[in-house]
Amino acid sequence: MPHAFGAFNLLGFLAIVIATLILVVGIKESANFNSLIVVVKVCVLIVFVVIGARYLLQHPELTSANWHPFIPPNTGQFGDFGWSGILEAASLIFFAYIGFDAVSTAAQEAKDPERDMPIGILGSLVVCTILYIAVAAVLTGLVSYKLLGVSDPLALGIDRTGVRWGSLLVKIGALMGLSSTIVVMLMGQARVFFAMSKDGLLPGVFSVVHSRFRTPWISSLTVGLVVAALAASLPISLLGEMVNIGTLLAFVIVCAGVWVLRHRSPNLPRPFKTPWVPAVPILGILMSLSMMLSLQTDTKIRLVIWLAVGLIIYFFYGKNHSRVQRGQTAP
Repeated sequence: MPHAFGAFNLLGFLAIVIATLILVVGIKESANFNSLIVVVKVCVLIVFVVIGARYLLQHPELTSANWHPFIPPNTGQFGDFGWSGILEAASLIFFAYIGFDAVSTAAQEAKDPERDMPIGILGSLVVCTILYIAVAAVLTGLVSYKLLGVSDPLALGIDRTGVRWGSLLVKIGALMGLSSTIVVMLMGQARVFFAMSKDGLLPGVFSVVHSRFRTPWISSLTVGLVVAALAASLPISLLGEMVNIGTLLAFVIVCAGVWVLRHRSPNLPRPFKTPWVPAVPILGILMSLSMMLSLQTDTKIRLVIWLAVGLIIYFFYGKNHSRVQRGQTAP
């Protein structure tokens, strides 16, 4: 039967509105909500890995068949399997790692940011990387990669084990995962606007703090409404590529900034110090640029347009109002 799709994703819109309201109520409430769903999500992934690994140990021939060849040969077209396919896939699923840098945007609301920020970023990075690898290994062992181009691949994998209740559990985990991502990213962007407003790069209204909830409520509501409208009206593939290429460009700039600052201001106080400079920044720049180049041409054009809009705002408003530019301290 043919499928008909609406022009407006109402459920997606409402989900983002609810997450925005939670963020307006307070950082503690947001953190508690996010902690709960993250615990559920991680437990679901661990259950999937345990059930899948147990099944694979009982059926080793299945793993041998699905893992051969371990890297499917390229078909002659860039990005169509092979190493170029791995690079293009990495650039498409890069959004899964965006949340790690969002942790740093909550530094102003951390009790001990010098201690908590490195632990939060590096600790979550290690745990998630291990989980990603384990889930990918088990999933591709259970089901051939040729059959995984579906909207619910984990449910397809758990169905192969014959554990019927596992499919429902995995879908609940996927829903929890999306919910936690929405909360973290909305909080991160609102805090970025708050910091830019405190400096003067954006109008002062974005740094107004609610008298009761003590959160940048105007910034949170603005970000939430814009994101909800875009998410509800644009294709997810287009949004995903735009988020990825924008973040990759930001990573390039951050890596370059670390390198430049270490050279120009070696004596700045650094609670956390990036090791092996300039090797780490150079590798970060090269990897980010390589993933950016593997994305679609239309996505690169959109990046240039959005970058031009941002530069216009900066040079005609932000630069003239920035306290950092004038050597002042933010109030």
